[in-house]
Amino acid sequence: MSEKINKVIKILILSDLILLTGLGFVAPIFAIFIANNIKGGDVRVAGFAASIYWIILSLVLIPFGRYLDKNHGEQDDLWFIIIGNFLAAFAVLGYIYSFLPWHIYALQGIYGVGMGMNIPGYTAIFTRHIDKGKEALSWSIRGAFVGMGTGVAGALGGTIAHYFGFKVLFLGVFVLLILSSVLLFLISKDISPKNKKMPKVPRTKTIEPPAPK
Repeated sequence: MSEKINKVIKILILSDLILLTGLGFVAPIFAIFIANNIKGGDVRVAGFAASIYWIILSLVLIPFGRYLDKNHGEQDDLWFIIIGNFLAAFAVLGYIYSFLPWHIYALQGIYGVGMGMNIPGYTAIFTRHIDKGKEALSWSIRGAFVGMGTGVAGALGGTIAHYFGFKVLFLGVFVLLILSSVLLFLISKDISPKNKKMPKVPRTKTIEPPAPK
């Protein structure tokens, strides 16, 4: 990654790369996991699982965003990202122990809340710390790295599940998501206790949820 990009942006991009690459391992084959491992699992369960994720995510985004805007300072933004990533990680870990549809639905709700915390916190810090004149470059680097990681993960996820099983796959993804959270502590000292006066640039994080990212 170019040295012209500052430390905070580099760590945020790396964290998101690890997070969404991990989720990308699961997304393309999650419906197959449901069909083969969940009692009564079929395309309807997969569809409901996807709906629950997106509905919960959509419901919490605005309240979380308003909360972060009212509580000036970046420490809460950073903690929202960290906790959100942890929730997503434990949702993926929970798939290993799931065997009924409602287990998947509950985990999808947790996953939706986690990503609902990640998005506003991540966006707030990222847009405040972009180097002036490098806004487009910073977002483009993030998009390119995340897109490449997700693409590679999508190709490998099925292979890993086929040869080693879903348990190994989910454990690996869990480790990656935890790493994406821990990595953020490297910028804790660079986070301002007060908001920087910079205009915020809206961002849409497009991911395919690993349970029907």
